[in-house]
Amino acid sequence: MAAISLSKVQQTAPALVDLYKSAGVSLAKHGLEGQRAAVYLVVDYSGSMKPYYKDGSVQALADRVLGLSSHLDDDGRVPVVFFSTDVDAVTDIALADHQGRIERIVAGLGHMGKTSYHLAMDAVIDHYLDSGSRDPALVVFQTDGGPINKLAAERYLCKAAKLPLFWQFIGFGDPGSRQFDFLRRLDELPVPDRRVVDNAGFFHAGADPRQVSDAALYDRLVGEFPQWLAAARERGIVRPG
Repeated sequence: MAAISLSKVQQTAPALVDLYKSAGVSLAKHGLEGQRAAVYLVVDYSGSMKPYYKDGSVQALADRVLGLSSHLDDDGRVPVVFFSTDVDAVTDIALADHQGRIERIVAGLGHMGKTSYHLAMDAVIDHYLDSGSRDPALVVFQTDGGPINKLAAERYLCKAAKLPLFWQFIGFGDPGSRQFDFLRRLDELPVPDRRVVDNAGFFHAGADPRQVSDAALYDRLVGEFPQWLAAARERGIVRPG
């Protein structure tokens, strides 16, 4: 059973009903029906991301993640971390206030900097630990390129493998670009040599992420989550259930 009912979504965020239904289909397909999890969204606020804010791609991703979160978490909101050279904002997006929310947040942010993953990862880890949640977490981490400090990002991912957090990286941009080589490598870091479990996935959403169908996007967002859950439970990182 979903954490938030269809009728509640219809009342508070009618524009998300189709997304909510599509997310439910993907979750059922991957054996995640009734699963509870905290859901986070991390979005790249570096200078090269400007077109994706302008054309609505970031807002569209936020809406899709909110539709997914409504099945997994009952509070009706997704914590959102904006990052560039540093962490630009830690805020949230809620069912009742989702329309145009990204634009409103960005209006209050400063200069778009470079790309530094590890500080954003640290902000998610802190938020999760401070929340006192006992559920696992799915972190949707969007970026349009590799980080300025690759070593730090790799180190954070390996350390975070001991926490009940799964990092699903999603790339905006030309799939053939070398800028995603680092994320491919991060996705394939060896277990158990570098990390106790495989705690990350990566996929491209292409140069126009809005063209990816809801069904395809949800399948990619949750596709590796069940394997991680099983491995993390076996290691005692996620409690049984």
